[in-house]
Parts: sequence; structure tokens; C-alpha cells
Amino acid sequence: MAIRQVDISGKRPVRREAVAVGRIRLRPTTIKLIRDGAVEKGDALQLARVAGVLGAKMTPQILPLCHSLRIESVEIDENLGEDYVEVRSRVVATEKTGVEMEALTSVCTALLNIWDVVKQYEKDENGQYPEAEIYGVRVLYKVKEDAAP
Repeated sequence: MAIRQVDISGKRPVRREAVAVGRIRLRPTTIKLIRDGAVEKGDALQLARVAGVLGAKMTPQILPLCHSLRIESVEIDENLGEDYVEVRSRVVATEKTGVEMEALTSVCTALLNIWDVVKQYEKDENGQYPEAEIYGVRVLYKVKEDAAP
């Protein structure tokens, strides 16, 4: 069977929403640097928000079978635990197909950017990352609101 993009031409646009979440495990000392605004490369959480929005918008360029969508809203929130940063992304569009891949891509992009700006604090003496881990990336929920014809 050949790879192909699904034909959505017969569908009508409806409001779609998806919320995804994921975490990056980091050393407590790295979390403290993030909390204190002391990361050398800058504000890791602000970068994660901007990168998450960009990730949602670029989803069809990264995932070749995803349709290009007119995203109407991307909201990125984060929560800092003792040894993790949790990122949540909410994506909304009025389209013919869902936005869960955009929400997932948004979360992953945000988490990867956090890793990038704090990696110097996570390396061990051999240049490895024994504690840093991205995990728990999933869709919390998605909504498809069918409007009356």
C-alpha cells in the first residue's frame, strides 16, 4: 500500500481543540536555576512557550501526512515540580481535521527547547545525560464541536 494523505475534501470545517501534555525530568539543581531565572542561555520557560507555538504551526513540515491547518490559538502552560517541568499545549482551529498532532508537536518542541537551554547543567563528567528524560507525552483530550448545518 502506498503512503498517502487522507482525503478530507468532503468534510466540512468544525471547531477542533486538543490538549497535550509532557514532562522533562531534570536535576533539582537545574529546576532551581529555571525558577531563579539563572539559566545562562536565558528564560527556559519563555523559550518553551514561543517554541511550542512555532512547533504547532510547523507540524505539517515535520509530519508529512498532516494537513496544513489555519491554527486559531495555541496556549502553552508549564508547571515546575521538584525534578521536572511539565508542558501543556492547547491548540484550537476550525478545520476539517483534528489538531491533536499539532498539540503533541507543540509539547515536544517546547520540551526539546528546555533540554537545549539547560543541557550544560544536566551533563555528567562523561558528557552524558543520566537523569534528563522527556516522558509522558500524550493527548489529554480532544474536542470536535459539530455545528448545525
